Amino acid sequence: MKKSLFGLLLLSLPAFALAAKLPVVASFSIVGDMAREIGGDRVDVVSLVGPDQDAHVFQPSPADVKKLSASRLFVTNGLGLEGWMGRLTKASSFRGVLVEAGKGIKTRMAPEEEGEAHGHDAVDPHAWHDPQRVQVYIRNITAGLIKADPQGKADYTRRAAEFAAKVKQQDDWAAKEFAAIPAAKRKMLTSHDAFGYLGERYGIKLLAIQGVSTEAEASAKGVAQLVRQVRQEKVSAVFMENMTDKRLLEQLTREAKVKIGGELYADALSKPSGPAGDYLKLFHYNVETILKSIR
Repeated sequence: MKKSLFGLLLLSLPAFALAAKLPVVASFSIVGDMAREIGGDRVDVVSLVGPDQDAHVFQPSPADVKKLSASRLFVTNGLGLEGWMGRLTKASSFRGVLVEAGKGIKTRMAPEEEGEAHGHDAVDPHAWHDPQRVQVYIRNITAGLIKADPQGKADYTRRAAEFAAKVKQQDDWAAKEFAAIPAAKRKMLTSHDAFGYLGERYGIKLLAIQGVSTEAEASAKGVAQLVRQVRQEKVSAVFMENMTDKRLLEQLTREAKVKIGGELYADALSKPSGPAGDYLKLFHYNVETILKSIR
């Protein structure tokens, strides 16, 4: 009798529940969470660069090569964020579906001096801080999942629509909150130039010690100029980031005589127990933290 009931239970399960999950590798925690939100129970997602880690300076290990070679879908941000990606895909002989989540968005270029430092025009890769551009991320990741696992199309499409609606809800809330603050007060300083898309979306003037990549070190001359600018423009919203060295920012705030207003999550989620354990929480937490400092 027990054996018969077990058989009936198996027959009642959806087909995907009996099959192995789609192995997905994500380049870093934020696009990994998006893939998990859209993929649901059909996918098993591993992020190479985990919570509170910096994708700019990541160096893949032999274990990462092994993870990618065993996956069927590789979700990346693109836009120049993962400079190590070409070496990794070649070393792993990856034969699955490659998704560049940021492909097709309207990109933001780094300030002219940052481009000169890189020897070319530098694209800002941090587009996930603009929820409107994240809608493109959602469409690209969904298309990749369907290509790798066509049988899951209905599930992926439904979950993508639900996730897109939640992202839009956050965007609508943030737009309303920022619009209530005079434009002259919407100024902030961060460790590196990771929030340009957020600033562009909600009309926030941004200053940063480092450029769009944490690989380039700030010059003493640049820091001195920032100290003067912070004083002249009376910037009161100054933030650390969860994955960058805080010592330079602390030095600047001492010299400019301003206080650090908190920690923002720029290029990585927090650990699950933290305040930014998934993309929606990251966005909401960052916006609330900024609003508290500029009101």
